[in-house]
Order: sequence, then C-alpha cells, then structure tokens
Amino acid sequence: MTTTDKKVQGPASYFPSIEKKYGQPVAHWFGVLQAAGDGLKHMELVALLKTSHGMGHGHANALVAHYLARR
Repeated sequence: MTTTDKKVQGPASYFPSIEKKYGQPVAHWFGVLQAAGDGLKHMELVALLKTSHGMGHGHANALVAHYLARR
C-alpha cells in the first residue's frame, strides 16, 4: 500500500457519511461549531449538534473531536 492509498482513519473517516446524511459539507459544521464560541467544552458542542441540528452522537462527536484538534 502506498502513501496515496492510505485509508482515512479517525474522526475524518466519518466525514463522507456526515455530508451525505445531513446534506452539508463538513466546513459548514465547523462553522456552526466556531459560531458556538470557544467557551464550550467537547460534550457541550456535541450536545449542540445533537439537539439543535438533529445529528447522531457518533457524527457529532467526530466533528467536534476533529474541530477541537485543529484549534
């Protein structure tokens, strides 16, 4: 297996199914998280995506984990 054939792992592996299921690119969801502010903790952000946007726990958790790791 070459480096270009590497399978996406971690939270980013959820991104294609998130985009398909919720009809928005992940950049949109990162914008939602950014707009929520820096004061919220991981699980508070997960709860926001779940309650305000109807997202499942696994998808919300993957987005938040990736978003917070990039900050």
